[in-house]
Amino acid sequence: MFKGRIAALVMTMMIVGCSTRPAIPVSDEQTLVMESSVLAAGITAQQPALTISEIKSSASSALFNETNEPVTVHYRFFWYDVRGLEMHPLEAPRSVTLPARSSVTLYDSASYLGAHKVRLYLYL
Repeated sequence: MFKGRIAALVMTMMIVGCSTRPAIPVSDEQTLVMESSVLAAGITAQQPALTISEIKSSASSALFNETNEPVTVHYRFFWYDVRGLEMHPLEAPRSVTLPARSSVTLYDSASYLGAHKVRLYLYL
C-alpha cells in the first residue's frame, strides 16, 4: 500500500513537470548579464538597444572603461525568438579591448530570421 502511494506521487509529479510551458522567457530587464569580475575591473555597460526588422534584427551596447588601464572583455550576444526560445547555432564568443578611460560600442546582427529578443553576456 505504501509503495502504491509513492508510485502515485511520482506519477503526479511527472505529469505536473510535463505540463510546463515550453518557452524560456527572456525578461526585458535581463538583456544584459555581466559577471562580477567585469564590474570589479571597472567596466560598465548599457542595456543592448534592439532594432527589429523583417530581414535582420540588430543590437548594440556601449561599454565604458572607468579605469586607467586597458581591459579586455569577452562577450556573446544570445538571440531569442518571439516565444523566448534561444536560437541556435550560437555565435562564437568575441573579445574587445577597451582603452583606459574610454568607451566602445558593440554591434551584432542576428543570423536568424525571427529573432525578437537579445541578451548580451559579458565576462573577462
